[in-house]
Amino acid sequence: MTNKPRGVLYVGVTADLARRVGEHRAGTGSAFCRRWGLRRLVWAERLESIEAAIAFEKRVKRWGRAAKIEMVERGNLGWEEILPW
Repeated sequence: MTNKPRGVLYVGVTADLARRVGEHRAGTGSAFCRRWGLRRLVWAERLESIEAAIAFEKRVKRWGRAAKIEMVERGNLGWEEILPW
């Protein structure tokens, strides 16, 4: 999630993307998203298990900012808001 193109980035994992995005947009998600006004879902990936998703989340959180931006822009060059599935 982000607040604007190339803005503050939030990386997280959930078993229910639509619910979690709704929480963030309502201001009841993470304190980090609330603090920075992160309401735009610009990238998401569905993985085969919650364990795989958690491992991927941990890996992405270790990446630098440039690598995270590159990941978003490979699939969403315009940083358009996407709808959760």
